[in-house]
Amino acid sequence: MRATSTTYTPEYRREAVRLVIDTGRTVAAVAREIGVGEQLLGRWVHAERARAGGEADTLLDLNERAELERLRRENQDLRMDSEFLGKAAAFFAAKQTPRSGSR
Repeated sequence: MRATSTTYTPEYRREAVRLVIDTGRTVAAVAREIGVGEQLLGRWVHAERARAGGEADTLLDLNERAELERLRRENQDLRMDSEFLGKAAAFFAAKQTPRSGSR
């Protein structure tokens, strides 16, 4: 019995490759995030880098990489703040006692 294979559009492939190349993230991390096999995504990235003339043209410069790291840290902080605020709101909502209808 043969498993069915998923066909990805060229646009989808390009976007997946851009996630790896432009952000500097690993193939494994991006593959897990988008639900594509790691080896398959690795082949797409390899083919794109070969087509583009090598890896040197696609790497982020030092300033872009520093900004990317700063934005990732800021994003993580904002996620933690949001999670905390959600838990605090749930805590205080649970503390609210229903008021009786009598005055």
